Amino acid sequence: MLQINTSYSGRPLLIGFAGSIAMAAAMGFGRFVYTPILPGMMTGIPLSAADAGYIAAGNFAGYLAGAILSAYGWAAGRERQVALGGLLATAILLAAMAVTESVVAFIVIRFLAGVASALAMIFTSSIVLPYAVGRDNVNVLHFGGVGLGIALSSALVFAVNAMAGANSLGWAHGWQLNWLAGAAIVFVVFGIVARILPRQAVGTGSVIEPPLVWSRPLVLLTASYGLFGFGYVITATFLVTIARMGNAGPIVEFLAWFLTGSAAAVSLMLWRPIVNRFGLAKAYAAALGLQTVGVLGSVALPPTAGAIAGGLLLGITFMVITAYGLQIGRKLSPESPRRALASATAAFGTGQIIGPLVAGWIAQGSGSFVAPTLIAAAALVVCVLLALPVARSAS
Repeated sequence: MLQINTSYSGRPLLIGFAGSIAMAAAMGFGRFVYTPILPGMMTGIPLSAADAGYIAAGNFAGYLAGAILSAYGWAAGRERQVALGGLLATAILLAAMAVTESVVAFIVIRFLAGVASALAMIFTSSIVLPYAVGRDNVNVLHFGGVGLGIALSSALVFAVNAMAGANSLGWAHGWQLNWLAGAAIVFVVFGIVARILPRQAVGTGSVIEPPLVWSRPLVLLTASYGLFGFGYVITATFLVTIARMGNAGPIVEFLAWFLTGSAAAVSLMLWRPIVNRFGLAKAYAAALGLQTVGVLGSVALPPTAGAIAGGLLLGITFMVITAYGLQIGRKLSPESPRRALASATAAFGTGQIIGPLVAGWIAQGSGSFVAPTLIAAAALVVCVLLALPVARSAS
């Protein structure tokens, strides 16, 4: 039984570190490690592109279910236990992926992993973020953990695949070792977070908000945010698989996802001067435009350049769009900010579930991910068009 050390609770940066590695484990590994492991599963089991889409959609459906579940008051006063339980469940469910080759079992496991990731992320954030008030470095440290986890997961998969090849295990077994190695890392993170994360959590209050007033800017933003969930997730799920199908090589596969995570880890800090100069809404629209370029580039450029450019531009934009979209939604509905966040999250989550399904079906029929990626880019163009009036009204 771990002994909880609460003497650290007065040190904001240390608590920010706990939040950072928790986010790395719950999101970078719990949700996104599937992306670099997927090519090995497709060749080693094998899985079809449609199967891969079903499994990814299962995880995103679980994340949406976990986010909705978190909105109710059942966890009041137990935020810390729920956050740690989500991390422990994430480790167990990552390991479970290595002991089956059933697509149905994969979908169930990834659905439960999505729930666990959402609970760990939301309730860890509810504890850590009050310590970020007036301390932007704590906020950046905490949310930068997502990108850190993505980068580390890419490095882990590259290292495990190299060792599997050196020991003549090959791709057929490397994917199983990757899931087990990811589970081990998340379990270690669980132990560290359990020693640092304080008991205290600041509640969100019990005031009942009035119904949302659906102004035109709020409708446009919510529609844009939902389409963004569809547009980004196809590249975020299949980028490494696209690189594998283009014979870009294992180093490029590693670099593409590693750059995604590294860029995501610092993206909020890099975009801060743009927000200060032009405002949230214009920065949101610009980030959507830049992501569109990256999504198109991932299939329009030669395999190596496409994977690197696609990963880098995805990383530099997806967390920024996620964070800014929610902040704009709150500003557009000051009387009902939680309802605005819930609506945007539901729209985003729905797009995130549909994206891998559509991509898997189309790739299965066409033999490549070019067509679904072009559809994703078209969706992001519509996102920009929807966001432009919001940006103009905010100026």
